[in-house]
Amino acid sequence: MTDKVGFIGLGAMGGPMALNLAKAGFALVVHDIDQTKTAPLRDKGAELAGTAEAVAAEVARTIVIVETTEQAESVILGERGIIRSAKPGHIVLCMATIDPFAARTIADQLAARGIAMLDAPVSGGTGRAQSGELSVIVGGDAAVVARCEDLFKAMGNRSFHVGPLGSGLAMKLVNNMLVQVNTVAVAEALVLGVKAGLDPQTIYEVVRVSTGASAAWELRVPRILSGDYAPGGTIDISYKDQELETAFAKRLGVPVLLANVTQQVYQMARARGLNKQDGSAIVKVFEQMAGVTVRGDKP
Repeated sequence: MTDKVGFIGLGAMGGPMALNLAKAGFALVVHDIDQTKTAPLRDKGAELAGTAEAVAAEVARTIVIVETTEQAESVILGERGIIRSAKPGHIVLCMATIDPFAARTIADQLAARGIAMLDAPVSGGTGRAQSGELSVIVGGDAAVVARCEDLFKAMGNRSFHVGPLGSGLAMKLVNNMLVQVNTVAVAEALVLGVKAGLDPQTIYEVVRVSTGASAAWELRVPRILSGDYAPGGTIDISYKDQELETAFAKRLGVPVLLANVTQQVYQMARARGLNKQDGSAIVKVFEQMAGVTVRGDKP
């Protein structure tokens, strides 16, 4: 049995990640503002804590995977946050996708108390979170990274140490920007093809072995063809990530034309009430404008 680990945030990604830690033999102390999400971990023997502060008091390493920068700041630095009880030498693994500049500010405040931090966002979606095949993208001190490799191996099948603190988040935003922009292109292409009279299943089969193929094509098109919009990652989360990407680019003085344009498509989807549907539901915006529906046999 390995040492006890804290885990805060048991949503679509955090829940299965924590379960994989439990399966790997880690004793867990967990917290989520939605107590119903703690039940699967309780069934695996995890201890439940009422606050982030209570989690950190019991462990030497705490994983945080919440949805927004503000939530991360509250959980780590707030009145009942990790910083209130964590002892010197504690490690905070911020695995949420948040603002890299804010992450550095959080890390500085922790460092003043002798607490280390890594930014370690993940990529792969809920399916790979469940299977333990996530990519973990890590920024921070190499010695601290080495002390957390056992956790990364339990939650993912590859990890990348990409630079100092904040670098993991910068890399994650670059990756997310590509898949979000590509998702809009996938939706446009499918609707164009169907409007032209092509069979959507045929479009899928041809493109997947041609130069238009991409991870977004393989991820999104089967969902669209089957009409399955149960969220792997919601449109709201994608929109939040694009806010991070465009704000980060502004701070760095980098023009990102497609990120800004495609964000408006996500906003159009949110305005239509598609907030909590999977990102592939973006196609509904184009279906409505073009007057067609994309459906086919599930690949």
